Amino acid sequence: MKLKYLFGAALMATTLSVGQAEPGKHLSPELLLSMARLGDAALSPNGKTVVYALSQPSVKDNNSRSELYTVNIDGTARTQITATKSNEYAPQWIEGGARIAFMSNETGSMQLFSMRPDGSDKKQITDIEGGIEGFRFSPDGKQIAFVHQIKYGKTTKDLYPDLDKATGRVINQLMYKHWDEWVETIPHIFVASLGNEPIKQGKDILEGEPYEAPMKPHSGIEDFAWSPDSKSIAYASRKKEGLAYTLSTNSDIYLYDLASSKTRNLTEGMMGYDTHPTFSPDGRYIAWISMEHDGYESDLKRLFVQDLKTGAKSFLTDAFEYDVDAMEWRADNKGLYFLSCVKAEKNIFEVDVRTHKVRQITSGQHNYVSLQVESGQMLAGRQSMLVPTDLYQVNIKTGEAKAITQENATLLASLDGSPTVEKRWIKTTDGGNMLTWVVYPPHFDKSKQYPALLYCQGGPQSTISQYFSYRWNARLMAEQGYIVIMPNRHGVPSFGKKWNEQISGDYSGQNIQDYLVAVDTLKKEPFINPKAIGAVGASYGGYSVYYLAGHHEGRFSAFVAHAGIFNLEMQYMTTEEMWFANWDMGGAPWDKDNKTAQRTFANSPHKAVGAWDTPILITHGEKDFRIMAEQGQAAFNAAQMRGIPSQLLIYPDENHWILRPQNSLLWQRTFYGWLDKWLKK
Repeated sequence: MKLKYLFGAALMATTLSVGQAEPGKHLSPELLLSMARLGDAALSPNGKTVVYALSQPSVKDNNSRSELYTVNIDGTARTQITATKSNEYAPQWIEGGARIAFMSNETGSMQLFSMRPDGSDKKQITDIEGGIEGFRFSPDGKQIAFVHQIKYGKTTKDLYPDLDKATGRVINQLMYKHWDEWVETIPHIFVASLGNEPIKQGKDILEGEPYEAPMKPHSGIEDFAWSPDSKSIAYASRKKEGLAYTLSTNSDIYLYDLASSKTRNLTEGMMGYDTHPTFSPDGRYIAWISMEHDGYESDLKRLFVQDLKTGAKSFLTDAFEYDVDAMEWRADNKGLYFLSCVKAEKNIFEVDVRTHKVRQITSGQHNYVSLQVESGQMLAGRQSMLVPTDLYQVNIKTGEAKAITQENATLLASLDGSPTVEKRWIKTTDGGNMLTWVVYPPHFDKSKQYPALLYCQGGPQSTISQYFSYRWNARLMAEQGYIVIMPNRHGVPSFGKKWNEQISGDYSGQNIQDYLVAVDTLKKEPFINPKAIGAVGASYGGYSVYYLAGHHEGRFSAFVAHAGIFNLEMQYMTTEEMWFANWDMGGAPWDKDNKTAQRTFANSPHKAVGAWDTPILITHGEKDFRIMAEQGQAAFNAAQMRGIPSQLLIYPDENHWILRPQNSLLWQRTFYGWLDKWLKK
């Protein structure tokens, strides 16, 4: 085991001038949910001014209000430019910086508006029935592309008009549900000319095609782009329906020509996800993120570039074994900036188009989550486990970063101390080295004993990086007096392909051993009470909790599972994205000759309920179509029938994530109430 370094107190020192710490005050669920949250931000074309959205949750009103602000790139002159009863989102600079475009729901649906940078002279640009979900102005300023939902398939009322009060759905094919919705609409990209506002309709560039662009459930405007000459639009789409759609991740990048209305596939023969098309400033090249394998949604995200004149493709990050996220072209067309998570820290990099050489620009124990470059200035969003997202001005040459916003500095400075984040490397049972974050409570005293929590990550291919979560918040856990153990077990990205791919087809294998070795290593420390350790997690982390409940050999005194997989066979046949189930489970339960699949289903957590002996809290949302709520109900029923202390918290109106403010606060209170009951005796 190697002790790398400590982090936390020094960062808090930078904010103490903002306010005075209050003795005994610690971060609570109520304070966490009161924090302001940064939304989209945009840097003006001259690189001098930033406009950004800032939302303020209200537990009392059970909603959140979003307004727009501007601030100079050096952090001065912060100004609120909207103050309405509606919500304003997604600001973009238009007309060379003379105006700001943004979305607002003030008319009852989300529409596009514009105003001057001081908030005056507001004008409505669209009046689309049903609203829009995203927009991009053409570079010449004469057109807009926007996302709008269109009807998909026939409803019961279409089939039987006389049954206008019938609520049943007649279903003939997959995928009839996705994430948290019944699929009755799909997003398409529309184009409209400016000059006669408000615009009430546009031209559907996928007219007659029953495909999504952007792709559900989480894609947005990052998946389409205007060419610099404003003559074409590149977009990502998975042009499949029914069973083929639910089995495949093979999307492509398409180029739509506005004059001819013709579309061509730029990535024909590339079999995985192809997303995030981005044109070079001169329009000659297009870059995008590409995965190699069909059906593997957690494949390595590779950066590709195509010469639109010759058609030649180039794999720019061929020597870089880490995911590429958001990217931005350099002004000279010779390289790109991008985000990548390496060893659980997400930083800014650049790659040279000709040499493929990658240079790391920033470093440190944090996550950069966005970037934009205008007139030589780089704007980036940054967060850590201890501090939510703020905006930074980044020196492209040195990587030095200066905070532009400190939206929650006063609240954080009022807290009595800060948790400390330690980076440890723990030897795994197969000889590997596992980065494990250990988060200590404020004013940690190694002469005392503390209860501890093993945090089991979901995904399953999802890194425990330096993210700040409003649900599973490491700082909040530590501020309640827990030492938090967060292992980046096998099966998470940012540690190379081999490490990431281990978990596919082996949910109960090496990664579970990684959890156990992390706990066994840390509980040897005299400051951890070995009789007061809990295991908590969501999604695959919830699966891990259910599995550990039957195989922990007395290591844990309490469990919390949210949206977890309890019965793998039931999960295979009830989830919506079947490519995910096929790849991660290895195949179908009826495929008796498939050794990988049969091993997976043989190790389903529900088969070890007979060994359960530890109190467990189970939470789930009934709108969760990824992992159905019946999984949580089955686990709770089993625990009850076994006489095990157990509790079920279930939401009829939440999906895989608990998002509404009062529901979130109920979840946090129930979560800590359960843990405190069993671990702080």
